[in-house]
Amino acid sequence: MRVLIFFITLLTLTLGCSSESDSMSGGGEDIGIKDSLSTEPNASEHPLHKLNLPKGFKISVFGEVENARSLAISPSGVVYVGNRNGGKVYALKDSDANGVADEKYLLASGLKMPNGVAFKDGALYVAEVSKIWKFDNIERQLKAPDKPKLIYDEYPTESHHGWKYIAFGPDGKLYVPVGAPCNICKSEQPVFASITRMNADGTNMEIVAEGVRNTVGFDWNPNTRELWFTDNGRDHMGDNYPPCELNRLQTDGQHFGYPYCHGGDIADPEFGAQRPCSDFERPVWNFGAHTAPLGMKFYRGDMFPTEYNGDVLVAQHGSWNRSKKVGYRVMRVHIEGNRATSAEVFIDGWLEDIGQDQWGRPVDILEMPDGSILLSDDYAGLVYRITYN
Repeated sequence: MRVLIFFITLLTLTLGCSSESDSMSGGGEDIGIKDSLSTEPNASEHPLHKLNLPKGFKISVFGEVENARSLAISPSGVVYVGNRNGGKVYALKDSDANGVADEKYLLASGLKMPNGVAFKDGALYVAEVSKIWKFDNIERQLKAPDKPKLIYDEYPTESHHGWKYIAFGPDGKLYVPVGAPCNICKSEQPVFASITRMNADGTNMEIVAEGVRNTVGFDWNPNTRELWFTDNGRDHMGDNYPPCELNRLQTDGQHFGYPYCHGGDIADPEFGAQRPCSDFERPVWNFGAHTAPLGMKFYRGDMFPTEYNGDVLVAQHGSWNRSKKVGYRVMRVHIEGNRATSAEVFIDGWLEDIGQDQWGRPVDILEMPDGSILLSDDYAGLVYRITYN
């Protein structure tokens, strides 16, 4: 009898573990499921030794999140992570302040490309392709969030370049880009290929920048409060054209060239005859074609050497259709007097030179209160922490 009771108990425990694992693994509308990290992420499982950093810098694993994309942080230090392919939103906590997340929460699933996350006044904002959701008082209920509030649902439903990066500006408004619904086209709807903004409650949506093919990262210059943003160049103009861009919005309503002009002086072969490049704002910096710059941040902290202060760090996701791959790295753009003067590789090594295999693809950059940097990687499913000693 004791043997029978033992096996029944063992079977019950086994089935219970299977059910918990299934609930975390995907699908449905799971809300507030906590993934308790009984052990910290094992950096030895990932080839961090292949990464090249400047002398004095170190990279480690902060947390493991499938398809990790956009990052946001709350004043209490909770890091929020959106993803594009999994339809989920996560929260990471480093409760013992050792630089590694030891708690992970699945806040929502079943969403359509919830790439963008932002935090303001105790609320988490999440962007789907056509909708913006608001989770009020999120940090009081990480284990079981209340149903979010839909604050806006009038963005286009097209998925092509439909995933969104979102962030609150110095004006307290939420900035939301809308990518072009194609590789190259001229849409009759002005909201396509634009950057928009709205009040925190979803009212008064307006277009602030036009001719932006696909930005998945932006930040405000801490000195001028101007919006700077990356933009991915079009495809099918060869391996080396057109460049991807870093742009600066100085006045509402500026037009940055798409679909007529690329890189400031390259007329599009299909639409360039309709308007000259002189009609549009020039980029502040041109990156290599197909490097796919996504997240970017002005460095404001005091952990890195002083010469980094005010420079821009840019995550290059990397090419997908070039004969020889490029990107797959983090760039440092030097800023002097509100101008980009030069650029250099800050971190690389995710792309193997021999064989052209990649094991990671950088996406977004987030500065932490201590001056360290978090970097998401949707291919490796990681959030890295970059420090300097």
